[in-house]
Amino acid sequence: MSVKANQTPLPERVRIERALLSVSDKTGLVDFAKALSERGVELVSTGGTRKTLSEAGLAVRDVSELTGFPEVMDGRVKTLHPGVHGGLLAIRDDAAHASAMREHSIQPIDLLVVNLYPFEETLASGADSATQVENIDIGGPAMIRAGAKNHGYVTTVVDPADYEAVLAELAAHDGETRLAFRRKMAGIAYARTAAYDAAVAGWFAKEIGDTAPRRFSAAGTLSETLRYGENPHQAAGFYKSGETRFGVATARQLQGKALSYNNINDTDAAFELVGEFDPARIKAVAIIKHANPCGVAEGASIVEAYRKALACDPVSAFGGIVALNARLDAESAEEIVKVFTEVIIAPEADEEAVRIVAAKKNLRLLVTGGLPDPRSVGMLVKSVAGGLLVQSRDNGVVDDLDLKVVTKRAPSAQELADLTFAFRIAKHVKSNAIVYAKDGATVGIGAGQMSRVDSARIAARKAQDAAEAAGLSKPLTKGCVVASDAFFPFADGLLSAVEAGATAVIQPGGSMRDEDVIKAADDNGIAMVMTGMRHFRH
Repeated sequence: MSVKANQTPLPERVRIERALLSVSDKTGLVDFAKALSERGVELVSTGGTRKTLSEAGLAVRDVSELTGFPEVMDGRVKTLHPGVHGGLLAIRDDAAHASAMREHSIQPIDLLVVNLYPFEETLASGADSATQVENIDIGGPAMIRAGAKNHGYVTTVVDPADYEAVLAELAAHDGETRLAFRRKMAGIAYARTAAYDAAVAGWFAKEIGDTAPRRFSAAGTLSETLRYGENPHQAAGFYKSGETRFGVATARQLQGKALSYNNINDTDAAFELVGEFDPARIKAVAIIKHANPCGVAEGASIVEAYRKALACDPVSAFGGIVALNARLDAESAEEIVKVFTEVIIAPEADEEAVRIVAAKKNLRLLVTGGLPDPRSVGMLVKSVAGGLLVQSRDNGVVDDLDLKVVTKRAPSAQELADLTFAFRIAKHVKSNAIVYAKDGATVGIGAGQMSRVDSARIAARKAQDAAEAAGLSKPLTKGCVVASDAFFPFADGLLSAVEAGATAVIQPGGSMRDEDVIKAADDNGIAMVMTGMRHFRH
């Protein structure tokens, strides 16, 4: 059914005479309320908010004085009443609305200050379902929507961060708010309820195991406005989703200039990759450029792993991102700062390492407090024209797979260790992905090519270049293993790897020509392992 539009012109300014405050986050509340009271604004409040204001010595009316009805059902019902919503929704200049207000003794509410039950924070704490349900706010979103809808007459505030702006508006306009300001605050209010509802809907979908809900919502809170996006002519912002996964969004930046769009994207890719390596088993370092690894290695120490990773492609490492799976120590910091690096990200950092990095004033150093769990579930979202692509995170881990030897020759113990290492890396390389590895280090990486043969050849050429730069007589691909993120559709890709010097291969399998590829491996004395799991990454 259609609703007749209000034709009454909206007032340019509205004097704030009565404010309703109902907040769970009490940050800055008392000072804000005192400033309102000093301007002669009448304060009305609920439950814990009213108690806080009263204990601060402020005169405050209980919301039940507006409704004529007490809070009931453990506070579940307190503001869902015409005495509140009529005061928020009434069009003050409409004769019929004004008459209804007089008839039912409804008092206008000019300023609404509400923030919601901490549903997102409760979710992050790992609370049980019953606790989550109790933290779904009902009255708060209803009031916010009402006040924001009627922004012609009501100023709605949902975030303590905006208290100063409200007070500044009142000071600048003799206790009144302008229509433009009320409209701006209404937009902020609706964005808040949208994000809140998205969090609740997402939680419900997860609770009932609905991997493709009929409607999908995603939300974030602006962390910072970025100078630009991938290119200077693109606008960009960094939003935090509230997910507690260790990474760039949850990290503390200890030093360096602000992160750019590309820095954030690449740093996330780097840290997700090193999260594949358990620091209790081995130390690992990944060097990333344009969201692709240009060198990854394991080692007994971080500095050993870094040197091995750098040797894979020292040219591409210039201006890259370095991610560690363990504490950044002084020795490692000394090595890393020898090469121009954009970002270092690690779970922790020694004080001496921090001092060493500080000598490079623009180099960003991020510490996260932990590593992302490669097995954890989560949803990934990508926009396309007119829609969203939503999928679960690729949480397949090679250690959990049933590896199948399909050739006459089985890999040696060393080859098998390098094969699993290489397959971990291939998961994080843009498709088509080819990774050559030897002794726990990448020695050649081919990424993002339309042909798997081209990826194999590029990776081999990279290895040749690195060998020449290091003064070696031959590339480290001689006697290495190779990993492919997806099956070899033809034997030519495998033969390119054999030509480069690979002695063993790991791949998902599943091609209609698997038998041809296996035969080619047998003909060349190559060991082949199939994983049964593909890792396309676009």
